[in-house]
Amino acid sequence: MPRKRMIAAALLLAVGLAGSASAALHGRRNFPADFAGAIADSNRPAADVARDAKRKPAELLAFAELKPGQVVGELLPGGGYFTRLLSKCVGRKGHVYAVITEAQAKGDKPPPVKAIAADPAYDNVTVLAQDFTKLQLPQKADLVWTSDNYHDLHLAKYNLDVAAVNRAIYRALKPGGLYVIVDHAAAAGSGLDVPDKLHRIDPAIVRREVEAAGFKLVGESRVLRNAADDHTKAVFDPAIRGDTDQFVLKFRR
Repeated sequence: MPRKRMIAAALLLAVGLAGSASAALHGRRNFPADFAGAIADSNRPAADVARDAKRKPAELLAFAELKPGQVVGELLPGGGYFTRLLSKCVGRKGHVYAVITEAQAKGDKPPPVKAIAADPAYDNVTVLAQDFTKLQLPQKADLVWTSDNYHDLHLAKYNLDVAAVNRAIYRALKPGGLYVIVDHAAAAGSGLDVPDKLHRIDPAIVRREVEAAGFKLVGESRVLRNAADDHTKAVFDPAIRGDTDQFVLKFRR
């Protein structure tokens, strides 16, 4: 083989090996389609776009194995940062059910996600107000997603049976469906007083609770980990806000 062809073949092999290593690190079997279109969506607020560098949406959506036409249940969508992205990724043939609590639905201020669902640009988004322990989506989901909110299930003000919530999520998914959790990490070995105090949770607690509902852990991404976070500050503390150490776990039904 001529020297130039040998060098080209070696480079192709190296690229392939690097891609395989990256996929293994992030725990996915393949890298789905490019999410650039969803991220470049002109309807996204400037404030959301400004957060992309830290929130790593392309990496997270790929890790979740998101595909056009899928049905997604998003628990506690907050301001809707991921709601818009999920909507554009699943496209016209897919659907996003943004699930809020019944208390949020009855609050004085409408949850921001309601405005997103009312926007024609996101007409595949439906807001559901439900008791999470009895979660029922209109269709079985390919993916249940929650970002920076699993710890909220343990807040005293909600008084939730978290085991029942995870069992309900299991039932809401199709066989083989995925449950992806992104959240602020608490110190290893910390207890369930931490969610109320710091709005964090020990990843080991999450894994234990979710696996108890019948799920299998199939992947973990370190794309949002930050070793400089010592886990002692509340996530809203200006010294760490936006830069917390976050874990990403993927479970399969």
